[in-house]
Amino acid sequence: MFPQRLDSPQAYDIAKAMMDGFNRHYRLFRTESARAKHRFETADWHGQQRAQRERIEFYDLRVKECVRRLEKEFQAGSVPMDVWHQIKLHYIGLLVDHRQPELAETFFNSVTTKILHRTHFHNDFIFVRPAISTEYIDNDAREQRPTYWAYYPSPSRENLRETLTLIVENFRVQRPFADLQGDIEQVLSALRGHLQHSKLRANFQIQVLSSLFYRNKGAYLVGKVINGFHEVPFALPILHNDAGLLTIDAALFGEDDLQMLFSFARAYFMVDMEIPSAYVQFLRSLMPRKPRAELYNALGLAKQGKTLFYRDFLYHLKHSSDKFRIAPGIKGMVMLVFDLPSFPYVFKLIKDYYPPQKDTTREQIKAKYLLVKQHDRVGRMADTLEYSLVAFPRDRFEDALIAEIQQFAPSQLEISDRDGDGRQEVIISHLYIERRMVPLNMYLQESFDAGPNDARARQQMERSVIDYGNAIKDLVAANIFPGDMLWKNFGVTRNGKVVFYDYDEIEYLTDCQFRRVPAPRNEEEEMSGEVWYTVGPRDVFPETFAPFLLGNDAVRAVFMAHHADLLGAEFWQSHKERILAGHVYDVFPYDTQRRFAHAKA
Repeated sequence: MFPQRLDSPQAYDIAKAMMDGFNRHYRLFRTESARAKHRFETADWHGQQRAQRERIEFYDLRVKECVRRLEKEFQAGSVPMDVWHQIKLHYIGLLVDHRQPELAETFFNSVTTKILHRTHFHNDFIFVRPAISTEYIDNDAREQRPTYWAYYPSPSRENLRETLTLIVENFRVQRPFADLQGDIEQVLSALRGHLQHSKLRANFQIQVLSSLFYRNKGAYLVGKVINGFHEVPFALPILHNDAGLLTIDAALFGEDDLQMLFSFARAYFMVDMEIPSAYVQFLRSLMPRKPRAELYNALGLAKQGKTLFYRDFLYHLKHSSDKFRIAPGIKGMVMLVFDLPSFPYVFKLIKDYYPPQKDTTREQIKAKYLLVKQHDRVGRMADTLEYSLVAFPRDRFEDALIAEIQQFAPSQLEISDRDGDGRQEVIISHLYIERRMVPLNMYLQESFDAGPNDARARQQMERSVIDYGNAIKDLVAANIFPGDMLWKNFGVTRNGKVVFYDYDEIEYLTDCQFRRVPAPRNEEEEMSGEVWYTVGPRDVFPETFAPFLLGNDAVRAVFMAHHADLLGAEFWQSHKERILAGHVYDVFPYDTQRRFAHAKA
């Protein structure tokens, strides 16, 4: 309902206080992101990882601060509803000429729902749709850094080498390169491979985002080459070599390479941005298939990602008619999973009841998911969106799914009374949402079903088994022990990459004790069908993995050829010891075969 008059003396003050709360949040967020440059220059890898974890908590802390202020100064919880309409209109006025209006709208939603205790998101008091456009927002002041820089090499390509050198040097990284000109030659050689059959047009240019993207031990220069009607996305990873000098490690070209770099299974970037929407718009031109929600997530703006995801979800519901169903695959013991066939995500509930072998609680499971959210996911753990009190149309649920939830998670389910139009809603108290993948066990079964004479199916099986082992080794490098390593707990992405997604038994590698099974002391122990040796709560015996994982002869042959070391305690223990000693492993968001020759050497 639109107020006809703005007559409340409180309304503007409350709106201004909320805007002050958001501005403080983004100032702190941006400051922490900007410090990533110094941490990279000084090789402060543990500090970089710590900052990536801590920054995730910034948003909720600022929302709580703002709610406390509004309650203390304005008794906001008792403000009449017609005044809240006026507050929203004043807030919209404050968003005009703001550099982060979409983020400020989401902040308003978070604060308002905390104060008004609204059950669902679609109501008159929040921004269900954006009120302010983010088109063409840019830095107007000459002294401000633009969103991106444009460089114009000569059409004859004579100064392309000098242009690439200038692009790198303009970031003013305070650490010398080992051999910048040698690196530029390798980048130039890779770039020529994309230009060699092309005539350079009048608009030939290179556009580069004006902030480097920092994550873990790397900094990434991101941009695109424009020539006529063709645009080629690219990224240059910059790393430290063993001598502590900088090197350009590879040249990534094309949408698929950028999709891997910005994968939903990787940690969030640290980027110094004044206008996030402009960065997202630029990145969308590089990766048009990637949802804006995932790009905001990749930039560390997870709440905005959730907002956009939910809007996309509501829009999809409106323009589809299929029903939510129990997700295909082997059912989990801890999580109840359902999906909507036409929507590329799955919805996961924590069950109320677990079998005896799952010694856990709801709070422990939520803590595991939070661990994954805050940790470096190294391209091997799916990011999750966490929601509370989500409303779905009842007529879009299969009856079998409702019965499943009523049986295994009744505390998480509420079905509303029918409204005047006879419609009901299903309200889920708490759920996680993840990208849908093909469960690895089902993916392998497809290969088996094709028969042993199908060469393509054989290659699919071999590739996925090898990448399964690589996924576990990447998790180990990130100080993660996945716990339950059964094939069903891994999925295969659109690009064929194996990703882990079952987190209820996940542990830090450094908290586990990896042991060999002791030799039996007598014949009775040797013939015993029970475990006769003592086992601590976090003891792991890698040699016992094989019976559970390698029952298929073809799978076993491939696994043993590439990853037999995973069945020995020595592999796990040696990595644990190096991590405890402070070593931070390199995990590359691109195929290591793409690394330049000097990096391989």
